[in-house]
Amino acid sequence: MKAIEAGNIEGEVLPPGVPGYDDARRVFNGMIDRQPALIVRCANESDVARSLDLARRHSLQVAVRGGGHNVAGNAVCDGGLVIDLSRMRRVELEPMRRRARVQGGATWGDLDTATQAHGLATPGGVVSSTGVAGLTLGGGIGVLRGLYGLTCDNLVGAELVTATGERVSTSADENPDLLWGLRGGGGNFGVVTTFEFALHPLGSVVSGLLDFAHSRDFLKFYDEFAAGAPDELALSPAGDPVASVFACFCGSEAAAAPVFDRLRSGFAPLRDGLATRSYVESQRMLDAISPWGVRNFWKTNAMGPLTSLAIEAFDEVFMSAKSPASQVQLEHLHGAMHRTPPGANAASFAGAKYNLLVNAKWTDPARDEENIRWARDGFALLQPHLSSGAYTNYLVQEPRERVRQAYGAETFDRLVALKDRYDPTNVFRLNQNIPPSGD
Repeated sequence: MKAIEAGNIEGEVLPPGVPGYDDARRVFNGMIDRQPALIVRCANESDVARSLDLARRHSLQVAVRGGGHNVAGNAVCDGGLVIDLSRMRRVELEPMRRRARVQGGATWGDLDTATQAHGLATPGGVVSSTGVAGLTLGGGIGVLRGLYGLTCDNLVGAELVTATGERVSTSADENPDLLWGLRGGGGNFGVVTTFEFALHPLGSVVSGLLDFAHSRDFLKFYDEFAAGAPDELALSPAGDPVASVFACFCGSEAAAAPVFDRLRSGFAPLRDGLATRSYVESQRMLDAISPWGVRNFWKTNAMGPLTSLAIEAFDEVFMSAKSPASQVQLEHLHGAMHRTPPGANAASFAGAKYNLLVNAKWTDPARDEENIRWARDGFALLQPHLSSGAYTNYLVQEPRERVRQAYGAETFDRLVALKDRYDPTNVFRLNQNIPPSGD
């Protein structure tokens, strides 16, 4: 197989045993240890098409790697072929049109750095090493969600290679049904090699971590505070083991001051790390607590307001964590993301107030069972308090019915119709899979 590749692929071909293979198969989640038959670091769209042809001729399963940050490890497979886009990281800007064209291997660090040089941004992830591709295709929650919606709401065009090697473009005027599917429907329809985003003006932000003494009273206060939060404010509280809130206000210090004074009014923070920063600096603040190679197991769902019973359950889950690095997160969902017209994207939060993430995080493989059990049991305890919808980027190896539930039946069925058109043989199935009809 290596000889076949050498004459056709312009990028880098990595079979087992060659230098660089082991590094190329590693992904964000340290639990994932898979051995592909071949990794192709594509140089361009033609390499993607050739790789798909090679996989088809040799009956190899296909995995697609953008940033490799997906917690389920879908970017790599055992015994198959990995289409690795990490060499395709170009970012092209049209500042006057407020548009960015981004290749499928770029990270949010790449895109944020490029756009902020012109005082612009598009909603993206909060860890700079996260890939643009996976986050966008799964919906994309970031600190600009209140102002400008989900990442996928700002996707205005794309180019992809289908399972048969065909190159397809999509926009509001060309294959608009496919653009809708890419706005939250995952990597089910092809390898997206280029994304086009709308950009928005953005200067410095006021952001940082605030630590509070964890208590049920604080959770009640937080829920009340979040209900009145302006669109400029993003909140993501988690416990570690204090109640730690990452807050980002996308505006001036003068505008942020009364908002944060109100946050501090109920409970004095144990640590107050708020400061005026560049958006790029703020977007890197959580990198240190999201390192590669740590073992992760996640459970997630949308959630409504925190009732007294929900707070009691949250507290019980939080206090029973088996690892000091584990977290129970509540990402506040509000503003522009809830003003997006129904049916405009495939992501589904159905007006939920929070995105819940029970995040087991540890380092010792001998402790896999107890940490995974904690996440599952904790999620089950919170189950009665959850709403409909889920953030598919946070799902880990869930059964088909769970994926259907995450999208909702109507959206799922519409995605199946797209799957039938663009990938009827389900070549792209290492994802939160939308199976073709009859599968």
